[in-house]
Amino acid sequence: MVWTLVTQLIGGLGLFLFGMQLMASGLQKAAGDRLRRILEILTNKPVIAVLTGIVVTVLVQSSSTTTVMVVGFANAGLMTLPQAVGTILGANIGTTVTAQIVSFKVSALVFPAIGLGAVLNFFGKRRTYKYVGQAILGFGILFLGMTTMSDGMKPLRELPYFMNLMASFGHNPLMGVLIGAVFTALVQSSSASTGLIIAMTLQDILILPAAIALILGTNVGTCITALIASVGTSLAAKRAAIAHIAFNVCGVIVAMILFRPFVNFVADTAATVTRQAANAHTIFNITSTLVVLPFFKYFVALVTRLVPGEDVTLEMGPKFLDKRILKTPAVAIGGVRQECLRMAGLAREMVQDSLQVFIKEDRKLMQYVEQKEELLDSLEKEITIYLAELAQHSLTIEQSQSVSGLMHAANDLERIGDHATNIVRMAEIKIEDRLPFSEKAAEELTEMFDRVDDMLAKAIEAFAKEDLSLAKEVIAQDDIVDRMERVLRKSHIARISEKVCFPASGVIYLDVLSNLERIADHATNFAQVVLGEF
Repeated sequence: MVWTLVTQLIGGLGLFLFGMQLMASGLQKAAGDRLRRILEILTNKPVIAVLTGIVVTVLVQSSSTTTVMVVGFANAGLMTLPQAVGTILGANIGTTVTAQIVSFKVSALVFPAIGLGAVLNFFGKRRTYKYVGQAILGFGILFLGMTTMSDGMKPLRELPYFMNLMASFGHNPLMGVLIGAVFTALVQSSSASTGLIIAMTLQDILILPAAIALILGTNVGTCITALIASVGTSLAAKRAAIAHIAFNVCGVIVAMILFRPFVNFVADTAATVTRQAANAHTIFNITSTLVVLPFFKYFVALVTRLVPGEDVTLEMGPKFLDKRILKTPAVAIGGVRQECLRMAGLAREMVQDSLQVFIKEDRKLMQYVEQKEELLDSLEKEITIYLAELAQHSLTIEQSQSVSGLMHAANDLERIGDHATNIVRMAEIKIEDRLPFSEKAAEELTEMFDRVDDMLAKAIEAFAKEDLSLAKEVIAQDDIVDRMERVLRKSHIARISEKVCFPASGVIYLDVLSNLERIADHATNFAQVVLGEF
């Protein structure tokens, strides 16, 4: 009996987690890139940040995922601490939706959902239909897992020792909080923990006080995900993780002090323990957020004091594109030039960081490069749209040429970011596969990088100062880099043939070399914009 119980419980939990992941994946794909854009843009005010956190967490079905995304954005400087904290508060509320859904007895919908989801996923002609089908399929599997866990725990009701242990959590809620926190930290999902608690209430294994104690524990345990994600990250990311911990832990402490009144209040919200437990989860998180919001600035200041240091953030979105000045093309073109210079600086930083990741295996910079690449992509799109709108106005021949040149410039700068990201991916393979690299290979790549970085620096300066001679110097250097790439490639292939170099390492080396050469090509294109040769 024990073996059957354990396997059914583990299998049900596995189905629950897989269904939740599948549903979240389908919803995210159906939403496209909107989730990241929502997080990046709609978080300027605390209340809006909270609402944004709720929406995104409902879509991804995991507060941990939202929190990790927020920590990543904060690490990359794409999100300020107030934005991050507000979004995390919203994520705590958003994750309660899962508990609310699973607390309703909708077992009759399990197999129809699986059937409908499978049909749409496998036979849908449009990608959107497939993604929606995937979400519905995940929904059905999630509830199948829930039913499996619930059925698997039926025999536990006949074990007096186990029932007494569960009841003791109601009399000693601190123990329940600790158990809930540890389990959630282990499975890395508060939704899964809450789902298991709901399943236990369906079988009358848990009384309400015990269920609430365990649910409070899940709010503490879920903090471990953000804490792990913040290891080795920037100051802003660490503060975001600490804010999550401080908010949840303080909320649980207050709830423990007012435990009996809280239990009595929740008991009046529904007729069954299952619904009461789900409501307790929602009420706790909404109340905690509403209490903190009026003192939001002070809470952020407290977190800043807890984790002292100077914070540096990267401003999101275009800074110099103002649609109000489109009717003044000369001024608008000047704004685009400033935005392109900003892009150029970011692109050069990405290339520098990518080499640090590759040579020194600095994992901290990996996510930073990827987030900057997303910012470059966003800026390139914004610049292209802005220039397309500008082209609709009356322009002189010279202004029309400038518009065309700036479009090419933005595209080349975005491509530089892509190649920097490629180098980071090569570094990831190198680190994960523990590929050996000789000092000679590292020296050659560093030498190649120095040449390319010098070209980038000169191209940026030439663009900023409209220096024709410096632009010509960059174009002349491209031939030198091309020759250098051919020589290094030929000598490295020879080393592979002579079995001096590990073959897998050689492939990675050649890929990095190729990406550096392509960066030089785009730097040359950028310089040619100065000369009007595009």
